[in-house]
Amino acid sequence: MIDIKTDSRKVKKGDTFIAIKHNERDGHDYIDEAINRGASRIICEKGSYPVQTILVKDTNKFLNFYLKNKYYKEIENMKFIGVTGTNGKTTTCFLVHQMLDLLGMKNAYIGTIGFYLDKEQRQLKNTTPDIYELYNLLLEAKEAKARAVVMECSSQALDEDRLHDIEFDEVAFTNLTQDHLDYHKNIDNYINSKEKLFKKTRNNKIAIINKDDKFNNLFINKENNNIFIGKEGNLKILNIELYSNKSIVKFEYEGNIYEKKLNLVGSFNVYNYLTSLLLVHKLGYSIEEILDISDKLVSPPGRLEKVEYGTNNIFIDYAHTPDAVINVLENMNKLKKGKIITIIGCGGDRDKLKRAIMGRACEQLSDYVIFTNDNPRSEDPNNIIKDILKGVFEDNHDVILDRKEAIKKGINMLNDNDILMILGKGHENYQIIGKIVYHFNDK
Repeated sequence: MIDIKTDSRKVKKGDTFIAIKHNERDGHDYIDEAINRGASRIICEKGSYPVQTILVKDTNKFLNFYLKNKYYKEIENMKFIGVTGTNGKTTTCFLVHQMLDLLGMKNAYIGTIGFYLDKEQRQLKNTTPDIYELYNLLLEAKEAKARAVVMECSSQALDEDRLHDIEFDEVAFTNLTQDHLDYHKNIDNYINSKEKLFKKTRNNKIAIINKDDKFNNLFINKENNNIFIGKEGNLKILNIELYSNKSIVKFEYEGNIYEKKLNLVGSFNVYNYLTSLLLVHKLGYSIEEILDISDKLVSPPGRLEKVEYGTNNIFIDYAHTPDAVINVLENMNKLKKGKIITIIGCGGDRDKLKRAIMGRACEQLSDYVIFTNDNPRSEDPNNIIKDILKGVFEDNHDVILDRKEAIKKGINMLNDNDILMILGKGHENYQIIGKIVYHFNDK
């Protein structure tokens, strides 16, 4: 793999250590540790050390240059597929990953739920890793003879240039709503970050765009081969039928009309599926080939993951933005026969402006809501709840900070044909309270 190290803890005798700067830490603070572990050469911006020392003006830029020049040729022949948007990135990428596997194209997935290659999966620290970790993953995929890599491209990663010099054969835009304003400060910065992906295209420059999203025009780049999905798109959605365990979509594409039953719940997941279908189609597979294997597709872990409970349905979902919460609850309201009970919280040290909006949405679209902890991190959980309740004006709710007890109450409230929605954490198997990470899994 890569012959220099950025993490002092992973240094072995004879290694080269480069002191790069992250938002949360400065590699220069770990040079002594790297030397103690056996580093024989240091690349840094300042200082003098008892081993060979190479001073550069900017270690981050040096690392980008080094990786590009030494390793990019090894991976450039793989097909790179990048997906961005507020919601739907994980599902879209995971569906592409499954489709390609089923069609016989070996590929890797990189995103929120981890790194998937062959039948193995492991967790990642970020939806889109930093450039050093990303290159390691891409080289691993290449060594395993993967022909394609599909990855989620987060706004923070694009803003921080974590995808430096990586270009994509295909890109896609799912949708855009308020999120991550704690980082981006305003919606314009958020949009500008995501737009960067559509300038990082190569070869056929395929760009799949959700035309039914009001921001779609911002992601149209004249240099790209722009293909639109929507009620008036190049792929025209004619009808969507929703059920508690499936969806049926009818669409028109290039003069042909298709209808397909999917093992996916919700109209938003139909859009994710159609985006995936076109991404795979443009890699050279026919629509018919993709439809034939679509019966075997499943949702990613924690994305409207269904648990049957008597006559009731419990859904675990990662929805943690106003738009995602509204989407899942509006879809459930179309399906419900009884009540909808929703359990939700908001993350600490994150965008505070969305909390009241999410509280209001849950109140309006649920028969009963239990507000609880998500990952409060360093914030006082009671203050997070206060922010949520600023948008709540009715009495159809309770507050139970202990998430496990909140889930227990939600289950105990179920009567015949009710739906329990457990929102916010999805696939996560931990809860961050203060600085401690506890094992916790909603399912």
